[in-house]
Amino acid sequence: MKLTRKTGLRSLAVGAIAVSSALVLTACGSDNNSGSSSPSGGASNAAASIKCGSKANLLASGSTAQKNAMDVWVKNYMQACSGTQINYKPTGSGAGVTEFLQGSTAFAGSDSALKPEEITKSKAVCKGGEGVDLPMVGGPIAVGYNLPGVDNLVLDAPTLAKIFDSKIKTWDDPAIKKLNPNAKLPSTSIQAFHRSDESGTTDNFTKYLKGAAPSDWSYSGGKAWQAQGGQSAPQSSGVAAQVKQTNGAIGYFELSYATASNIPTVKIDTGASAPVAATSDAASKAIADAKIVGTGSDLALKLNYATKAEGAYPITLVTYEIACDKGNKPDTLDATKAFLNYVASDDGQKGLSSQGYAPLPAEIATKVRSTISSLS
Repeated sequence: MKLTRKTGLRSLAVGAIAVSSALVLTACGSDNNSGSSSPSGGASNAAASIKCGSKANLLASGSTAQKNAMDVWVKNYMQACSGTQINYKPTGSGAGVTEFLQGSTAFAGSDSALKPEEITKSKAVCKGGEGVDLPMVGGPIAVGYNLPGVDNLVLDAPTLAKIFDSKIKTWDDPAIKKLNPNAKLPSTSIQAFHRSDESGTTDNFTKYLKGAAPSDWSYSGGKAWQAQGGQSAPQSSGVAAQVKQTNGAIGYFELSYATASNIPTVKIDTGASAPVAATSDAASKAIADAKIVGTGSDLALKLNYATKAEGAYPITLVTYEIACDKGNKPDTLDATKAFLNYVASDDGQKGLSSQGYAPLPAEIATKVRSTISSLS
């Protein structure tokens, strides 16, 4: 389908449905594009709506931001469709895109849309086509911290920029005190952790700093960390682990990692009437400002990191699955389409909120499913 103009997103319908046995599919039907799959038995009405593709071994890699969601998707799909094995490696967005462009994987997960030069390169792998970005899940990038005795920490974009650029070095700095007048801030040194690997999370976090505090963040941004100083750790899980165990630490990672490790997160002063906490609902309000900027089958989004909408959490990302619009490998095409259709389905999106993610809005989910159906 052609998308020839920027399209505003509708507000995300963020549910509170927990991951439950309803999501654990017990059977699967046959896909219209598959001639070899069959129901695995005991099909319920819910399971009957999920179609299995042909038997295949799917290799995929990339975004650590979506790992917790991907774990659920893979588990549920493989339980329903026992003929398909899916191995998703959370290697980071940069590594995932690299492997996809090398033809090593059926699809990649990335928290950043493909760059023009990457789309050009993808034509060597996607015979007769090119790589396209399919948004699958959104969510807040939490800023977690380890500062015993300090709850409800509030920071803003300029202060965060200075912290992660090593210009604010202790927790009792006047800029932090001004934002937290009632907190007992210690003189503890700040230990700022960033990603050591190329990461879409870094890309989106630094886009926020550049977009909301341009005078305090002079770096161009991208998947690789550019600022001086600080400490690093691989993948979101590594940064979260370092923050958890290091007194005075601060770092950025997806909300699900903060929730899983019980790490307190920063509220962001956006200029709205009250600081905003990192929640799925708050992220959905920010993502509602995003616009589709991809063309043709590409559904790349542009986020408004400087939003001041009431209750909107501005440090937000959308994770894409990247596949070929044409020229996918014949032995994995059907299974790839079936799995991605499940991921983008209502069943696939249920339960994401309980893990700290924001499900796709209906408008975008419909476009994603349409594009997946057209993959060849």
